[in-house]
Amino acid sequence: MDDQQLHQQIERLVGEEHALLEKGGEVTADERSRLGNINVQLDRLWDLLRQRRAREEFGQDPSVTHERSAETVEKYLQ
Repeated sequence: MDDQQLHQQIERLVGEEHALLEKGGEVTADERSRLGNINVQLDRLWDLLRQRRAREEFGQDPSVTHERSAETVEKYLQ
């Protein structure tokens, strides 16, 4: 996945997140669960994009980066 594809996937997920949040109190349990999944996926994609940019900055091949697990990325917040 290149940077452009990452940005497109991030934008799609952000759009879905905003649509769900605009519902306000009318969000179902399934939609709340989906919001949680979207947040985790966004964290993973932003992490991947940061990895790619760091490798590019230091003259390394960004294509060898990989999406880290949700457990790894989510522990960054703790």
